[in-house]
Amino acid sequence: MNIPAFSICAVAMLTISPIAAQAASGYTLAVVLAHADDESPIGPALARYAREGVHVYLIIATDGARGFGPTRSPDIAGANSQNLAGIRGDEARCATGELGAEPPVLLGFPDGKLGDYPDDKGLLFRLTEQLVAALERIRPDAIVTWGPDGGYGHPDHRVVSSITTQLVRAGAPGTTERLFYMTIPAEAMRALYPNRAEPSWLTPLSKYFAVRVPFEMQDANAARRAMACHRSQFTDEMVQSATTAGVRAWADGVRLIPADPAKTDVFAK
Repeated sequence: MNIPAFSICAVAMLTISPIAAQAASGYTLAVVLAHADDESPIGPALARYAREGVHVYLIIATDGARGFGPTRSPDIAGANSQNLAGIRGDEARCATGELGAEPPVLLGFPDGKLGDYPDDKGLLFRLTEQLVAALERIRPDAIVTWGPDGGYGHPDHRVVSSITTQLVRAGAPGTTERLFYMTIPAEAMRALYPNRAEPSWLTPLSKYFAVRVPFEMQDANAARRAMACHRSQFTDEMVQSATTAGVRAWADGVRLIPADPAKTDVFAK
């Protein structure tokens, strides 16, 4: 990673901290995701909260067994789906370690098939039950998950977003009304996949991003190291370009959309 680029952005973040500036020690944050590596877009915020004493948990719905990325690593390139599921679990543990988060909660549902109702009509109900059990055990003060756009439209992301929102609205045990949606900065997506056409009508309008989570250079660097843990998904070049682009895009802090527009800080009551 280009450290000077992080340094420049960090200086800007220290001077532009309009929201979420107070310490958050003692709180618990649950981040409900579809795949290991989904935390990458908001990694700096997670690292900042963990550094301040927040108990950060990643709840990961799928086993990631179908997510063969562009890696050139020989120990990963030859993996089959069963091996890849184990590799991605190890990568998730590596990433949470770099972020300072708690060990990941791996639910192990089939990757790429969360919406496969015709072939498994009970899957969504089992996923709902396991998410409730995880949230009831963790009892977070705030929850972050994908927005309805799924970041870039991934069906698994959309399903996880929908069920998490459903649970909050139903007042399921362990949930909280402090629900926030994450997305991927368009700049980071372009850096990751420069040859891919941008899907239309997925990026929320800027007016909805009512929450900013400022972070420091050490948090940005922790997020870079965490993203680099996902060696099955990202090459070193992808990590460098995406994290640099993401930090520039989040120059005033990682942006989140509150499910309740009145809640403009992740933890403040």
